[in-house]
Amino acid sequence: MKSTKLQAFIPLFYVVWSDDLLTEKEFVTLQEFINSQDWFSAEEKETLLSKISISNPPSRQDITDWKNKIEQTIKENPALKSIFEIAVALSQNDATIQKLEPSFVKLENDLGILGEEAISNFKTKAKSHTVTQQTEASFDIQKITDLLDGEQAPIINKVKSIISRPEFKYETSTDIGVHRQKVYDWCKILANENLGNMAYPKQYGGGENIADYFSIMETLSYHDLSLVIKFGVQFGLWGMSVQSLGTEKHYAKYLKDIGTLKLPGCFAMTETHHGSNVKGLETTATYHHENQTFTIHTPHEKAQKEYIGNAALHGQMATVFAKLIIAGHDYGVNAFIVPLRDENGVVLKGITIGDCGHKMGLNGVDNGTIRFDEVVIPKENMLDRFASVNDKGEFESPIPSDNRRFFTMLGTLVGGRIGIPRSALAAAKSGLTIAIKYSDQRRQFGPEGGSEVSILNYRMHQRRLLIPLAKTYAVHFALQYLTKRFLNKKEVEMQEIEALAAGLKSYSTWSTTAILQECREACGGKGYLSENRIDALKNDTEIYTTFEGDNTVLMQLVAKNRLSEFRKSFGEMGSFGIINYVYENTKSVIAEKNPVAIRRTDVEHLLDSEFHLQAFQHREKTILASAAKRIKKLIDNGLDAYDAFNVVQHQMIDVAEAYLDRVVLEQFQITIAAIKDQNSKAILTKLNQLYALSQIEKNKAWYLEDGYMEAIKTKAIRKIVNQLCWDIRPDAVALVNAFAIPDSCLAAPIAF
Repeated sequence: MKSTKLQAFIPLFYVVWSDDLLTEKEFVTLQEFINSQDWFSAEEKETLLSKISISNPPSRQDITDWKNKIEQTIKENPALKSIFEIAVALSQNDATIQKLEPSFVKLENDLGILGEEAISNFKTKAKSHTVTQQTEASFDIQKITDLLDGEQAPIINKVKSIISRPEFKYETSTDIGVHRQKVYDWCKILANENLGNMAYPKQYGGGENIADYFSIMETLSYHDLSLVIKFGVQFGLWGMSVQSLGTEKHYAKYLKDIGTLKLPGCFAMTETHHGSNVKGLETTATYHHENQTFTIHTPHEKAQKEYIGNAALHGQMATVFAKLIIAGHDYGVNAFIVPLRDENGVVLKGITIGDCGHKMGLNGVDNGTIRFDEVVIPKENMLDRFASVNDKGEFESPIPSDNRRFFTMLGTLVGGRIGIPRSALAAAKSGLTIAIKYSDQRRQFGPEGGSEVSILNYRMHQRRLLIPLAKTYAVHFALQYLTKRFLNKKEVEMQEIEALAAGLKSYSTWSTTAILQECREACGGKGYLSENRIDALKNDTEIYTTFEGDNTVLMQLVAKNRLSEFRKSFGEMGSFGIINYVYENTKSVIAEKNPVAIRRTDVEHLLDSEFHLQAFQHREKTILASAAKRIKKLIDNGLDAYDAFNVVQHQMIDVAEAYLDRVVLEQFQITIAAIKDQNSKAILTKLNQLYALSQIEKNKAWYLEDGYMEAIKTKAIRKIVNQLCWDIRPDAVALVNAFAIPDSCLAAPIAF
């Protein structure tokens, strides 16, 4: 291309071919632009079009020559700030080219070219950007730590201090007996520090502070996760089931001893044949009015209680969920306190305990099986807050509806679905801290003749670790929001809060599972060594996606909650009405999907928080309306409602995921809006942008199918995700340091 005018196209050609393959869309866009310029001669047009032939791509030498020309031009004109300015310089300030600025800018947008990123890639310095990019915090780490810890900072710091003591040194023995005893000893120390009873009423020796209890659970999760699960079983599941389902007589008799670990216990709900389906439990509690007792019985082997924490070794009592039978009538699942062992640890008559043995993880927890053979307990052992047997031997309940009573009972246990995702979040923070600190120091490859480069400077490595880091920050603030909603709950909000807890439990634990796998791979062979702890984090958190409710089942619960407003209207709302729901609730949808918006690729727009939230809201509402329409159609065509939901089960998961994505983004944005320190706000804004755009990128197929975006826009989003990772990289170590995880808890040689 000898003509100076044609030289102006070199930057565009280089950028579109730098992805190795010119797409059909890019080809058409460039072809239309070239053909529309009347000032080109036929020969000039032919020359330009020959450079964008998909069947005859430029040689590697051609691309290298283009790059060299661009770099030389920038070197001679360091003030150049845009692709268009480079084009003008290459054309030797040709007057015709100078008049084309609006057309060039539009073409850049249509091609999804980010000028700032392209310029930074062209510029050359004494050393390459990849070599010179370094760790350098742009914010006060302590201010971010203070923001993360919030009002619970004092209890968080207390727990960190305790688990940093020498007696909390990790147990490395592979003997599960040794590991279990160590974890039990640690629990005793925590009980002596009044951490176990933190959520119980003060009159029973507790701290009456459920917010602090959740923070204790999360902070303990920086240590051995067997400890936090053992702690949670004893003081959470066992103790809180007595507090939530029992009444004053139970509190007075049990809570103080539970809180001091004088009375170790279990939470016996899950059975071999029934886990998620609590209504289907088969253990029975038959009432005998003549002596005012219940007989707890396991009717067959598959009805035994299974995976019960504290059962194999330490539990002296258990909250047992069983079907209440009075005079042959089944009154549904209720809860009973059943003794398992005496004070000396001897298993009582009628009780058969089994040991689940070695597991994939959490081997410091003594999970076991429990079978009951006509075990008799007194009437007072029924946890009778929501149901009881009166003096006449009749069933009574302040909640007449069996269904509502059952879900009210389970609703009181929703705290576990807050503790587990917060524990998972802490494990993700630990994994990311280890992997990012290691990646910052680990050096591999580099420019020829130069020094090796920190692997965290490589773009793909940044994607692997910094996108998960952004999501971890986002989930942190979402879980803070959930915790506050739970602490300030009102009866009318409980169904929504329960659904949100179920959803964020799934969202957080699935995220942790994926993040820890990425951390393991990002650390190479070092990540495979047990001394670096990622294996323990991975193995211990695997079960998080299953206990406290299987994630897939919980996500269906979330989706059904989101569809509840439609259910009431199915009889009167036609298909058009359901679809119209999207437009009634998203007034800007028409504007958002206009031909300009779906192709808009300027940086200001793509980084705009309003665009992010609108995109998330649109996806959430559209998927919800689509699912509702489909279910209604199936039911209208004669399918049973149960079968209709089964047919659309995969779509139900989409409904839940879209809802949770929006909640997580929204809460991150709300948090940032309230931050006064500008440096803290700036780095968290970048993380928020990275979370938002990486989620849009993840779901780009949906946005393309829906017509909400065109390919040119999703390609631009991909590029800006890369740029955000690059921009965040210098702060990456500082961002994980803000988690303030004690060194003794990290305990991974590669992190130091």
